Amino acid sequence: MTQLDPEQDDGVTAILVALRHMGLLGPGEGARLTPLTGGVSSDIHLVETSDRRLCVKRALARLKVAAVWEVPTGRNAAEAAWMRQVAHWLPDGVPVILGEDEERGLFAMSFLPPERNPVWKALLLDRIVDAAFAARVGADLGLLHAASAREAGLAERFANDATFEAIRIEPYLIATARAHPDLVGRIEAIAARTLATKKALIHGDVSPKNILCGEKGPIFLDAECACFGDPAFDLAFCLNHLLLKGARRGVPRKAYRDAFEALVNAYFARIDWEDRADLEARTAALLPVLFLARVDGKSPVEYLTHEDEQEAVRRFARPLIADPQQDLIAIANAWTRQ
Repeated sequence: MTQLDPEQDDGVTAILVALRHMGLLGPGEGARLTPLTGGVSSDIHLVETSDRRLCVKRALARLKVAAVWEVPTGRNAAEAAWMRQVAHWLPDGVPVILGEDEERGLFAMSFLPPERNPVWKALLLDRIVDAAFAARVGADLGLLHAASAREAGLAERFANDATFEAIRIEPYLIATARAHPDLVGRIEAIAARTLATKKALIHGDVSPKNILCGEKGPIFLDAECACFGDPAFDLAFCLNHLLLKGARRGVPRKAYRDAFEALVNAYFARIDWEDRADLEARTAALLPVLFLARVDGKSPVEYLTHEDEQEAVRRFARPLIADPQQDLIAIANAWTRQ
């Protein structure tokens, strides 16, 4: 583990100053900072002192992707607020916020050792597909949406539409529409409806890379896009990744399809804030757009490297965007048969 020298790194200096400001580091107390990998939107460091370990996360103004992608750094505050709020409903489902420095755009949270909290994405890529865990993700996501839909005041506290549009709608939906001009009208209509729908507190990035397989169940990370919006986006965003993991060469799709169904069933068992058919229809319309976005949007997945894999995604997604399906399980079944 490398000791970073604060005299040679302005970012580390800012973190140390913030830690002292938050009361997490005493005057003159040293700390070892180790950069952690896994995200494109923030710098994350493991901080080790003489008696504790914690994480510090600082939002970047420009994301670490090939395309130019600049976003507001104030999203750090939204993420910390989302974690604090969710802790009331699902205390084991989020890291503990230890401190926040909004002026420097960062916050500190508990460190979750990877040997006891593996990243769900890594397991899925290794073909370790646990339908029971997918059901836990669906149930917990449904619980969060249901609880937030019933709680007054969240729409005002999480009115983060500008960030959600900059980080999710533009790079995923609008950028994909530009790559497929014949589908522009349809995709823009889906984008407009998603932005206009305000029903629950959403995470905005429910991806397996942001879910740990904790000892007590799923742990949700990276809620930078949190806002009061359309729960269909969270559901579609997560289900999309179960389809995508099965788009790789030589990967049997049935296991991912079974996890998809388990997540859907567990999620819909929690619905009490709106009509299931309406929510499922919005999710089913978003799903193929997000599927296509991960090959032709601003943030393509790194594991579909072959042209035939990417073309398979395009062949499947484009007709579903033009003529949306209403049934999520039917979409998963159709993809499994491809």
